[in-house]
Amino acid sequence: MGKISVEKCDIEGLMVVTPQVFGDERGYFMETYNYNDFKACGIDAVFVQDNQSSSTKGVLRGLHFQIEHPQDKLVRVVRGEVFDVAVDLRVGSNTYGKWFGTVLSEENKKQFYIPKNFAHGFLVLSDTAEFCYKCTDFYHPGDEGGLPYNDKDIGIKWPGLNTELNINDRDRNWPSFEEYKAVRNITC
Repeated sequence: MGKISVEKCDIEGLMVVTPQVFGDERGYFMETYNYNDFKACGIDAVFVQDNQSSSTKGVLRGLHFQIEHPQDKLVRVVRGEVFDVAVDLRVGSNTYGKWFGTVLSEENKKQFYIPKNFAHGFLVLSDTAEFCYKCTDFYHPGDEGGLPYNDKDIGIKWPGLNTELNINDRDRNWPSFEEYKAVRNITC
């Protein structure tokens, strides 16, 4: 126990995890995941799939969520730097529609725990970034939804938007947050 510290965020359920790093002149060692340590800190999730992506500066991925098979995620950056964001989509939550963002990098070695029913996305701030994430459910083709990164009602303040963004067509064309709520018959 004690190999990680957990910072609770402004939105209940989101947590920034900082592992203990053991370093010397040869390099470093850290334990990136230990079920017992995470459970002791309030993250009792069983991860079943690991994913990794590589992106260049200005790539913005998201905001994605799973519709029928929601996933908890534990995300981190092993090379480079990203601004990582989660948007609360939990119906009935006091922070429904609110967002939280944090910088994840190979230098700070922080991880971001995002529970089920949050939309998730990130913007690459460095020349390149390798992004890793653990999930509590398997990928189900056709089960992904999304929201626009620049939705006016969510109002994410992305850093570094003076860089030309690289966004795929799917992520440019997600329905607005208002449309999402209407389709799901959600009133706030």
